[in-house]
Amino acid sequence: MERKPVRVLVKNQEWQKVRKDLIGKWKSDPISCCKKLRSFLGSVKSANNDKLRIVMNYLTGTAFRTGRVKHPCITTLRGNISMEMGMRKKSGKWY
Repeated sequence: MERKPVRVLVKNQEWQKVRKDLIGKWKSDPISCCKKLRSFLGSVKSANNDKLRIVMNYLTGTAFRTGRVKHPCITTLRGNISMEMGMRKKSGKWY
């Protein structure tokens, strides 16, 4: 399977609805925002690679990277995704 560029992945309609719903809400309700991302993903263990890449790309964006948006739930989710991606790479289930 060929790896799609992130710019193609983020055009996913389901993701666009989630992303739009998160705009402007991180500062006031980060826990709810994390729940919405987890809902989009489903189980991190069984989420498809595309969804993992979409959410990881989102969570490593400028606002998160610079610390403007931060909360323990963000750190936990990013860590869970990172660990799963690493395990898949080791097992050859990552493209």
